Order: sequence, then structure tokens, then C-alpha cells
Amino acid sequence: MAITIDSARGIFPETLSADAVPATIARFKQLSAEDQLAWTWFAYLEMGKTITVAAPGAARMQFAEATLDQIRKMTFTEQSQVMCDLANNADTPICRTYATWSANIKLGFWYQLGVWMDQGIVAPIPPGYQLSANASAVLQAVRELDQGQQITVLRNSVVDMGFDPNKLGDYTRVSEPVVAPKDVSQRTKVSIEGITNETVLSYMDNLNANDFGALIDLFAPDAALQPPFQRPIVGRDAILRFFNEECQNLKLLPERGVSEPAEEGYTQIKVTGKVQTPWFGASVGMNMAWRFLINPKGKIFFVAIDLLASPKELLNLVR
Repeated sequence: MAITIDSARGIFPETLSADAVPATIARFKQLSAEDQLAWTWFAYLEMGKTITVAAPGAARMQFAEATLDQIRKMTFTEQSQVMCDLANNADTPICRTYATWSANIKLGFWYQLGVWMDQGIVAPIPPGYQLSANASAVLQAVRELDQGQQITVLRNSVVDMGFDPNKLGDYTRVSEPVVAPKDVSQRTKVSIEGITNETVLSYMDNLNANDFGALIDLFAPDAALQPPFQRPIVGRDAILRFFNEECQNLKLLPERGVSEPAEEGYTQIKVTGKVQTPWFGASVGMNMAWRFLINPKGKIFFVAIDLLASPKELLNLVR
């Protein structure tokens, strides 16, 4: 039977991903718009106690600057309405603008609103405000996650706000400039216990170097990449856009792996390790697995990126 993307998704089926993350996000999306905004504010305060968020860079925030300036000049009532509109996926000019932004710009936008709420520039949560029972339960669920899972929930809770981009028609996607690849002299090579496959090693090295041109050359033309808790992204053009928008300045710290022959001359490889993001730096490492299916020509046909259920899953390499 020919290998397909659907069949490739089933490699290393024992990998336990952090199912609590999509479950928590689903519970968040069931909250009212008011509860979602209050939850976001309380979660922002909660995260600030244990995880230091890096301020977004100027290059990232220049695209949200006009919208942020517009909100800053509004009354508290108008500001609250804008945020409710975003949570309600309303059809407004600001919600449409928000829909065109990359995930990182959206994160920076909410980070700035959080700072302004703390400073009293943007409408704060009223003093003494109590979260609803449902919102409190979702916040408690987040408290029980590890830090890497917490930041994934916070990210995904705001990414889907705003107008539905699928209803925009033709539009220009807005993302921060792609950073230049690191100079060769500044690059380091990873070492993965149990793995000598050059394609996999080059994947890690090129991603760490922001060398997305060299990285995409490792993929077959019909390849697919599956981000955590998402459907596969198919085709090199779409995968490259994902790298440009979502993967700049990541630090991959692969630790160990296992390689096995698969059908039709393919090779399946699983690697576990950690990833640090520029938003949270070296203080937070997300426990990750990468499941590769390499074709007979040494190109990546499929790679799934999994946020793991627990640190002990880093050692789960036995079939």
C-alpha cells in the first residue's frame, strides 16, 4: 500500500501528546466573550508570577502600532467593546485587521494591551471582579499544566480571535520581517543520541540558524508538516510560510532519538527534546517530539511536531 500523508501521521503511535492543551482551549472557547477577556487578564497576571514574558520587538509590533494607537485613544467603554468584539469574532474593521496578522503579531498585540491594562491606559478589569465558575475552572486547569503547555494555551486562546480569515476573501497576510540566517561562524551543530541521519540533523541545525531556505530544501515537493494540535500543512510553499511566520529565533534542543526502517524504503525517526521560544527564553523549555518519515531519496516526506504530555515522555522511544 502506497505511503500517504494520512498513513504517515500514524508513525510512532505510542507518542503521548499533551491532550490537556486542546481540551483546555476548547473549554476556553466555550466561555462568554466577557469571561474570555477576564480569563485572559487573570492568566496574564498569573503567568507573570512564574514566567517572564519577553517584550515584543519593534519589528514585530510596527504592524499592530496603528491599531494599538487607535485603541489607546478610545474611552474605556470603547476599548472594552473592541476586546469583546475580538473575542466574539465580530465583523468590524479592527477584527478584520486582526485576522490578517500572524500569530506572533497577535501575541504582541495582546501583550501590549495587558501592559496597558496594568498601567490603567486600557480599560482594566473592575476592582474586585470575580471570575465566573466556568472561567475559574479553566484558569485552574491552566495552573495544573506545565509551563510549556501553559504558554501554548495562552497563545492559542488569542490566535483564533478576530474575524474569520476564511471569510475575508483575497487579503494580504501580515507578518513580521523574516530575520536573516545566522552567519556560518555563529552556528552550532546538534548532537542527538541514537541519531546519525543527516537530514534530521540538518533540519535541527538549519531551524536553529533561521536558515529556512536550506531547511525547506530538505523536504520533498509533496511533503507535509503537522504542527502541534493542527492538521498537516501540505506542500513546500505552505511549509516555508509556516517556518517564516512561526519559527523565527526558536532554539531546538533535541536530546535522543530512534530510527527504524519503514515500508517502501522509507525511514521513520522519532526525536525528543526541548524547544525554547523568543517569547519566554531559556526559562521555559517545551517538551517536544519530532516524528519524521524520510523518503528513499533522503528527503522529508512528513514530520509531526508534538507537544508532549509530560517530561517523562522525553524518554518514551520504545515501540
